[in-house]
Amino acid sequence: MIDRELLHVLAILVPVLHGLGIVTAVHAVMKTRTSQGAIAWAFALITLPYLALPLYLVFGRDRFMGYVNARREEGERIANLRASLALASLDVALLPKGDAAVYGVFDRLAHMPFAAGNTAKLLVDGKAVFDAIFAGIDGARFYVLAQFFIVHDDQIGREFQARLIAKARKGVRVRFLYDEIGSHALPKRYLRELRDAGVEARPFLTSRDLRNRFQINFRNHRKIVVVDGRDAYVGGLNVGDEYLGRSARFGAWRDTNVAISGPAVKAVQLSFVDDWHWSTGEMPQLDWSIDPEKQGGKAVLVMPSGPVDRLDTCTLFFVHAIQSARWRLWITSPYFVPDPAIISALQLAVLRGVDVRIMLPSRPDHWLSWLASFSYLKDTLPWGVKMYRYQDGFLHQKILLIDDDLASVGTANLDMRSLRLNFEITLLFADEGFAAEVATMLEADFARCHPLLMAEIANRSAPFKLAVQIARLLAPVL
Repeated sequence: MIDRELLHVLAILVPVLHGLGIVTAVHAVMKTRTSQGAIAWAFALITLPYLALPLYLVFGRDRFMGYVNARREEGERIANLRASLALASLDVALLPKGDAAVYGVFDRLAHMPFAAGNTAKLLVDGKAVFDAIFAGIDGARFYVLAQFFIVHDDQIGREFQARLIAKARKGVRVRFLYDEIGSHALPKRYLRELRDAGVEARPFLTSRDLRNRFQINFRNHRKIVVVDGRDAYVGGLNVGDEYLGRSARFGAWRDTNVAISGPAVKAVQLSFVDDWHWSTGEMPQLDWSIDPEKQGGKAVLVMPSGPVDRLDTCTLFFVHAIQSARWRLWITSPYFVPDPAIISALQLAVLRGVDVRIMLPSRPDHWLSWLASFSYLKDTLPWGVKMYRYQDGFLHQKILLIDDDLASVGTANLDMRSLRLNFEITLLFADEGFAAEVATMLEADFARCHPLLMAEIANRSAPFKLAVQIARLLAPVL
């Protein structure tokens, strides 16, 4: 028989939990961004508060607490830095073809104008990326800023560690920021060895104090290396052997970074400083001088985005980019779980006669995201959006090509997590030469794809279709 004391406890606990569920459901209705999300949370919190309450504490938030206040503590200095960087901006009238208003929207989303006088080099796949990053670190004279979502203690991870240690021992100031969730498996020994050598290694703490202890649903997904304020490396690769194609599970790994030098590097550096200040309370002394290339140079916009933004910066970036396309829009992403506004923008682009192509991986690394992507085929393929699956290994690059004058390389995926929950960074290039290089690269990638057809989902089993729809319901946290 059930103990009477237990029955007494349950008689009190059950009504309390249901009462909390109702109160929290009201909060969800008032705060959740989408009507679908609000209804789903409210229903779960009222009917199953025992399960839904702890889940809501972790996954129900849509804003990152504390970061904005931390930034405001150094607000005047940050504002002055932004103002000085703006001096290196390029008049939109000098940008390649197109409507000046198009570039102006990107400026306002980034809170920073396009910077003139930069050089840029596409880095295709892991070897080229790490060769460039390691050469940059080896050549550092004053400081290195390194930030990654995932760092593994494997062959490439130890090479990365060794180079940071070597520079720190030579008196170069080395700051290393890693996401505490993405790099949860990184051994304490790895970090201790860095710190013992003088490297300032810190986690990006999503749950820094009691007020935000449940913010583990947010991730700092940025991958940045800055050397002496003059060179920066940004893109899709984390630090791990799988990113060099050494994983038996994934095989070849298709990814892209970009190396830049010039004034835009300072804007990348500013993004790092924001994150470093949140995590440590410190404002590092760095080089902020602007020295644009005297001859030519590319126009680059640096666009950090994240859950602290007042607008959904990443979503609006994609929507505006899609709406700006006149004849070509090519996108690559490892995940396709987009916002409804992005689906609508893609449909309208096709109706305008734009060649819309989206390249996705053929094999999954995250099953729920992979399953959810099938549910969007009916929203894209019948309207003329061309979808492709990359066959030659795992596709992880995050690339956007618009017409023949705009291209972006960054860390943001086309999924709800990148659009709303992750801290991301995107570099947008208004340069015909760079766009041509990206087009050539993507043409080679499309040659390694097969087109997606409606049969990919229509001919699947009923259990698979059910799994696809369940995965789509979880889209807000994928």
